[in-house]
Amino acid sequence: MGKPLKQIHLAAHFPGVNNTTVWSHPEAGSHIDFDSFVHFARTAERARFDFLFLAEGLRLREQGGLIHDLDVVGRPDTFTVLSALAAVTGHLGLTGTINSTFNEPYEVARQFATLDHLSGGRAAWNVVTSWDAFTGENFRRGGFLRREERYGRAREFLATAHELFDSWDGGEILADPASGVFLRDAGAGAFVHRGEQFDVSGRFNVPRSPQGRPVIFQAGDSDEGREFAAADADAIFGRYATLEEGRAFYADVKGRLARYGRTPDQLKILPAATFVLGDTDADARELAHEVRLAQVSGATAITYLEQVWNRDLSAYDPDGPLPEIDPVPGENTVARGRASVRMFRDPLATAREWRELAAARKLSIRELVIETTGRQTFIGSPATVAGAIDDLVQRDAADGFILVPHLTPGGLDGFADTVVPLLQERGVFRREYSGPTLRDHLGLAAPRVPAPTGP
Repeated sequence: MGKPLKQIHLAAHFPGVNNTTVWSHPEAGSHIDFDSFVHFARTAERARFDFLFLAEGLRLREQGGLIHDLDVVGRPDTFTVLSALAAVTGHLGLTGTINSTFNEPYEVARQFATLDHLSGGRAAWNVVTSWDAFTGENFRRGGFLRREERYGRAREFLATAHELFDSWDGGEILADPASGVFLRDAGAGAFVHRGEQFDVSGRFNVPRSPQGRPVIFQAGDSDEGREFAAADADAIFGRYATLEEGRAFYADVKGRLARYGRTPDQLKILPAATFVLGDTDADARELAHEVRLAQVSGATAITYLEQVWNRDLSAYDPDGPLPEIDPVPGENTVARGRASVRMFRDPLATAREWRELAAARKLSIRELVIETTGRQTFIGSPATVAGAIDDLVQRDAADGFILVPHLTPGGLDGFADTVVPLLQERGVFRREYSGPTLRDHLGLAAPRVPAPTGP
């Protein structure tokens, strides 16, 4: 007997304004109007997706001291958007990225417990850290934590939040009119936490929510991030481009779970993936080329190259060759707040690699940027895309995917209408939700309530 088919998990990333979004397309809509969020969320729910995901930006990114024109809209407040979406959806999970560097555990725990109540058990928290002083300038205390300290704070932040969630065990509210007793336990919500990062005590004022704790996501690909996910997360995002890379990431992260007393099914691996659909594979490839040209204009290509070269390249022709001059290494970057600062830690090595690639394939600056900035992408007819997704999941390169369309808010519609039915026919994706909570969708058990530790 063969191995049973794995069930695929699918989620939808509301793209916002970034280099995956084609904001100039005639079908593109607002990235901040509530109607856009509603359309996107209802499409994901109609397709029986596990959850909707919102990223977070705590500061508009800049280049050369100016707002980067692909990020001018920014990101509205995560909790406000997700709370509003809880009222217009009934099953879809609601996942928000909330920073552990510039927030406090009590406030964040209270917000997520509230969202879990409002949504009937559909809240999830993507725990991230902030890595730069540039973002910290938006906050009173400013500054930033050194790399080795970021995950230490994040781990204690999450542990403290869990202590707050668990300060109610769920059985305290009696509300008996005959006896006049409302609380069975008058000590409910009491907590004490003494640690290196946080020294707090008091009473948590939100009773235990439907899931007990929100589902926890982690989005780091570093060794520290993988270890953090193995210890504390319910799901981790991945970023890779090939089956081999995906299987290596999958095996590495799942292999870390045993040291924390966990089993492989207790952590879902969900890479982000773009997609382009066409009536045929050839149509899809042609459309994908057009999408990439729209995503990476000549000006965008030069801007991106400046992030690696760390110097003004505005005089260069995007349809010409790479600069012969070398990048300027160092922390004083022209692209403040950009992820490229972290992605390309050795810009001189990156430049050498890109020059070799450009020479071998005769690529211009723009063509090179298009080639090197693509993510895990599904391109083809609905049947081809459904087969590719299923193959990666069944071969243990992922447990599912977080889909990032290039159009807002209707970019998910075609996938919902054409690819999802094919996955359902294969018997690898649900036709109906099996339960009311996000933990139900992801096949995760409810968290155990530990013995009380409060005063």
